[in-house]
Amino acid sequence: MKRIRRLMFLAAGPYAPQFRTTLRISVIASVVQALAYAAFIPLLAALAADPVGTGAAWLWLGVLVALVVAEALLRLRESAFTFDYWHLVTGDTRTRLGERLRSMPQQELARRAAGDLTTVVGANVTSAATGISAFSTLFVQLVTVPALLGVVVLAVDWRLGLVLVAAVVVSVPLLRRLRTLSNQGFRRVDTANAGAASRIVEYVQGLPVFKATGQAGANSPRLTEVFAHQHAANATSNRSASVPVAALQFLVQAAVIALVVLGASLVFNASLTLPLLLAVVVTAARFAEPLAAAVTMTKLFELSEAALTRVSEALDSRALPVRPGGRTPSSFDITFSDVSFTYDGRTEPVLHNVSFEVPERSLTALVGPSGSGKTTLTRLMTRFADPQQGEVRIGGVDVASLEPEELMRHFAVVFQDVYLFDDTILANIAMGRPDATRDEIIAAARAANVHTFAERLPDGYETRVGEIGSALSGGERQRISIARAILKDAPIVLLDEPTAALDTESEVVVQQAIDNLVTGKTVVVIAHRLSTVVGADQILVFEDGQVAQRGTHVELIEQEGRYGSMWRAQSRAKQWRLVPS
Repeated sequence: MKRIRRLMFLAAGPYAPQFRTTLRISVIASVVQALAYAAFIPLLAALAADPVGTGAAWLWLGVLVALVVAEALLRLRESAFTFDYWHLVTGDTRTRLGERLRSMPQQELARRAAGDLTTVVGANVTSAATGISAFSTLFVQLVTVPALLGVVVLAVDWRLGLVLVAAVVVSVPLLRRLRTLSNQGFRRVDTANAGAASRIVEYVQGLPVFKATGQAGANSPRLTEVFAHQHAANATSNRSASVPVAALQFLVQAAVIALVVLGASLVFNASLTLPLLLAVVVTAARFAEPLAAAVTMTKLFELSEAALTRVSEALDSRALPVRPGGRTPSSFDITFSDVSFTYDGRTEPVLHNVSFEVPERSLTALVGPSGSGKTTLTRLMTRFADPQQGEVRIGGVDVASLEPEELMRHFAVVFQDVYLFDDTILANIAMGRPDATRDEIIAAARAANVHTFAERLPDGYETRVGEIGSALSGGERQRISIARAILKDAPIVLLDEPTAALDTESEVVVQQAIDNLVTGKTVVVIAHRLSTVVGADQILVFEDGQVAQRGTHVELIEQEGRYGSMWRAQSRAKQWRLVPS
């Protein structure tokens, strides 16, 4: 219970004081409710007296009415958190998750599937907020009221009270077993749901490929597999809890029947009056009701706990620590000193004792076979993760000593795979610097050759680009990405194969835009087509996570090594032709 309470207060965030007040009100309201049921006992006793105790009956009737009214007012106050704060808690939790995702190390973020994060921010937050607002107060009521009524029945007749005590003693292990099974089941179900959400995102994004390969709809094995797993997780969860559920329901009914039988025998023996037995039966029925409700509510509580756990795990994630002594770099050269790096979950390092320097306002090209560590190098520059050994410095400042916002302020990145938001061309470019004026955005667009196609569109710069830029060609998307980087005007530019997927005509236009972007900047470019980097100030050739060669294009061609063989292979490939047989 302590763990659930901690999770609830964590999810409540800034509304924890209001949540704490709501729990206190819920306890008071539950005590008042129990007292109202207890008031039936003296009321019925007064009505059954001979002669009827009119004064006592009116007194206890007044007490009963007052308690019922008081409980109603308290429940109204208790429900205020659900009606007034539920949506605030939901919105605040999602905002805090968004902030946490922003500061989450990129390596950790890359490990999580998009659908999994969507489930956490969406359905899990809703279930967690419901657990805080509705289930928590209901839980207080289910525990407090039976406990107090059990004490009342024990005070009236210890023999009848022992029946209820015995029911509780027997039901507790069953409830714990049900809770354990439900907890395990809902964790499996929640994981399966997250997996299904991730696979759906993948399916929607890859629908053209699935259609082309005849694996769309019911013929998609990737969808049917994950849905089958989701169905199996739900079925297993329901079956595992069926025996404890049936046992608890039987126990509740048996306890009430046993109390009535024992009470009737006491009435026959004149050890108990019939009105008092009726009052005890009414009280016992209210006592047994939460036990019966617990069968259903346990699964809801565990659903909420599973959601709270997933939300708290995301909220508890920590950003990479910022080392002391950081200062704003005054120059923008980049230095790697004996850097070694291994990805989480792997044993083989991707980089081994890598050392090199990128001079300020120079162009450095990283070339080499796939998997040689080129992309990892650029990720370490932007602190995707920290190397296990060595340092990465900008202008002599360790990147690990800079706040993430300060570090990223100095970088503009253009990827091979461009991500555009389902918004206008203008809004997508403005992502580079949200406070830019329209004239500044248009100027960046002109420099990136966006203006040449944007002005031909019916809505110009207000044209929506579609999801992930689907309404535009690859070259047009890349030019918008470059315009975004030009607008940001950062001193360091990272280019990850920005023209690799373009046709010849688009490549020429995009290359012109890149030339405008990199002027006067410190530039690092990952290249597979060596012809695009022959003019680089230095070329670093990577192989097996190490710098195998370094120099200019001319120097490397004159050497016997990996670069020369790559250049000759690509030169021969240009002569390839497809001919009819």
